[in-house]
Amino acid sequence: MGKVLAICQMGGEFIQNKDGTLTYSGGEAHAVDIERDMALDELRNEISGMFNCNMDAYSIKYFLPNNKKTPITVSNDKDLKRMVDFHVNSDTTDIYIMKKAENRVIRSVVADSDTTTDMTTTTLGTVDGSSKRRRVSVDWANLITGVGQVFESPKAFRDTLHKYAVANKFTYKFVKNDTTRVTAECTAEDCPWRIHASKSPAKKEFMIKKMSDEHTCGKEMKRGHRLASQRWVASVIKEKLRDSPNYKPKDIATDLEKEYGLSLNYSQAWRGKFIAKKELYNSLEEASGQLPWFISRIHETNPGSIATMDAPEGSKCRFFVAFRASLEGFEHGCRPLLFLDAITSKSTRHWRLLVATAVDGEGEIFPVAFAVVENDSLENWRWFLEQLKSTLSSSRAITFVCNGQNGLLEEIPLVFEEYGYPGYCVNQLIEDFTAQLDEEWTQEVKNDMVDHLRHAIYALKAEEFNQCLDNIKAQSEEVYQWLMETKPERWSDAYFKGLRYGQYSSNAVEIFTDWVSTRYELSVVQMVDLVRCKIMEMMYTRRETSNGWTDLLTPSANRKVQERMNRARTLDVVCSAGDVFEVRDDAVNNVVNVETWECSCRRWQVDGLPCMHALAVFERTDRGVYDYCSKYFTAECYRLAYSSSINPIPDVGQPIACSSELIHSSVTPPTRTRRMAGRPKEKPADPRISIKRSNRCSKCKVYGHNKATCKMPAQLDI
Repeated sequence: MGKVLAICQMGGEFIQNKDGTLTYSGGEAHAVDIERDMALDELRNEISGMFNCNMDAYSIKYFLPNNKKTPITVSNDKDLKRMVDFHVNSDTTDIYIMKKAENRVIRSVVADSDTTTDMTTTTLGTVDGSSKRRRVSVDWANLITGVGQVFESPKAFRDTLHKYAVANKFTYKFVKNDTTRVTAECTAEDCPWRIHASKSPAKKEFMIKKMSDEHTCGKEMKRGHRLASQRWVASVIKEKLRDSPNYKPKDIATDLEKEYGLSLNYSQAWRGKFIAKKELYNSLEEASGQLPWFISRIHETNPGSIATMDAPEGSKCRFFVAFRASLEGFEHGCRPLLFLDAITSKSTRHWRLLVATAVDGEGEIFPVAFAVVENDSLENWRWFLEQLKSTLSSSRAITFVCNGQNGLLEEIPLVFEEYGYPGYCVNQLIEDFTAQLDEEWTQEVKNDMVDHLRHAIYALKAEEFNQCLDNIKAQSEEVYQWLMETKPERWSDAYFKGLRYGQYSSNAVEIFTDWVSTRYELSVVQMVDLVRCKIMEMMYTRRETSNGWTDLLTPSANRKVQERMNRARTLDVVCSAGDVFEVRDDAVNNVVNVETWECSCRRWQVDGLPCMHALAVFERTDRGVYDYCSKYFTAECYRLAYSSSINPIPDVGQPIACSSELIHSSVTPPTRTRRMAGRPKEKPADPRISIKRSNRCSKCKVYGHNKATCKMPAQLDI
């Protein structure tokens, strides 16, 4: 679903530049999220509340990308959807709240004069309030509110702190800065300002825990703020540079002075533009250049691996990778269960990482395949599933677990047909369920509803499941109907059609996010190779660890069996003819069929390890416990998963001698060299331009000198 962050501006004026473009000056601004299915009336009501105005007297206008001359009016829901579609690939878009049916004056700057001329132009609306320009940084002064404020991630907190410091004119330094905690203090000597934020153990939210908001340093700051680094300048101007590639350094410096109150020289603005330009266009150039080379290197260094690239019309290229070691490990050592996740890398906002991860005998993730795509749309997911299907050699049934967004649950059976069973990620289901609860309910009622859902998920029998849903229905018919629409056969153990082996969720997102999190923006080749290195290291470490195991089962499976065995010794077993036994458990009779590996409690069938009733039978009949455990929990199967290795690709980023095929594609990766000091000299596009043309003497008509230096005697006219 399309969504944009809109900066609503009101109370300012448009200034007409000499090239005919319009620049909005002054007024106040607020941010609002606009989704594609949002109604215009809903947006108007939200704007009315933000600016305390009657929207009947105002209209909403915006500019098309690369067109700052003609404001477009949003008149209905269809217009609003078009606006979202036009700007869905941009981080933000500007919309302007203007008075209806009133002429106003647009200031036009005359290029060849020191004066400014006012010209009456087309009706755009009236100016409400002061026409004095309001700096963007003014809105940043209150971004940090104090203890208890929650942020999406440590990076979001650091970005907000950066803006807050710029607006409040002070500098800070990090005392602690990692993925779980951030502590910063003012750089001024003896200034008590300090802030600390960390993850909440319960909700896993990143929250401000302590803050001393007093400054004794006076918050004096030079106009060229130390925090306005080249990379920060690049992050500020990147989106504008995308729309206006000819954005000049002097204009960058001027805009930063107007919008942020920061005075930068030409060199600082130029370097910020250089970094922004590199980050914007590096991936696109690489996609058509380096990726074919990288694919060939994967095939050469890791025979049997799958690496393919696809470039759909109108979109960025898509890159799919599945290493042979991962495919063989999944086929021979992992249970037929795959988790599908989309990872948004902190180090690049231009790509998404689609990953398929299995689970080994220890319950840890096992990466099978991944792809780099522009976004996690259904089309890209379909392409990823098709590539994944073609790489898997066996036709065994596979259970796929995902968060259910973008219609992915419905797409899985279409691609894998009868061999694919879709499953709803339990953690995502609980989160979505919690969002459906009435805000007016007490926290105790909400907790009870979530508990009912958890019991329904793990209920092994239909009657237990139905009892849990009846409890939910008694509290809210609407929530009950929503839950039934999610199709319980995709998440409840009582009705689930595939096999999850007791694995209901995965931490693949956290692991992959940690793998690709770097300080600087990564190219596609860098990101893929970084993931390759992490998987290679992971496989080596786990292989070496498993070599020291002595039990037939993996450590975690062995502990689970031992715990159940302790309880099994308290049960009564009634023997009968054949392989069917009756086991009494708290006045409940459970039937165990040893031949079919089944128990009426259904625990054995659900997680692949014998339940306590089956273990009681094995204890009574002297049967081997390990003979009735799923092979996926054995140490031998675990070692098979990690028996193969991913080979290094030593020349990533190094110049190579290309084959004729690669030379034809121009895919040689660039050499990484250290940048020289000073401004880089730009080479002419055509070397012939730099060749100096020889002079021709007008006296003797000979090349190599001119008339003033000619040594030929002057000819006399006869």
